[in-house]
Amino acid sequence: MMKQTAILFVCHGNICRSPMAEFVMKALVDEAGRSAEFHIASAATSTEEIGNAVYPPARRKLAEHGIGCAGKRARQLRADDYSRYDLLVGMDEWNIRNMRRICGGDPEGKIRRLLDFTSRPGDVADPWYTGDFDATWRDVDEGCRAILAAL
Repeated sequence: MMKQTAILFVCHGNICRSPMAEFVMKALVDEAGRSAEFHIASAATSTEEIGNAVYPPARRKLAEHGIGCAGKRARQLRADDYSRYDLLVGMDEWNIRNMRRICGGDPEGKIRRLLDFTSRPGDVADPWYTGDFDATWRDVDEGCRAILAAL
């Protein structure tokens, strides 16, 4: 059996951006017939939303594109996730700082921002503050497609 590439998407609460990225990525690898090559999950840097489902507007945005996220519950990033995943993908610079803190640094260079895989590096729009789930969808979709192309 081939080794799977393990990807963990991370945002502040694990109810908007990171679960959107998790399920978009799962849909993209499925569409490409490459599901067996990947293990994909998501987590939070904070404890605020632990155990909560995906935020309803994020769930609706995924559903608009035919993507489900049933059963997903927010969980917090743990230090041992660093050794369990090949790539830990944060949504913005604040997430990246917190991810490095939780993981005790990034000695293997596994912690990256999602949009750094694209031609327009930067932070993924945070719909928790903007309410603009369309902008977040575009960022997440573009970033996930870029990661898949890179792998």
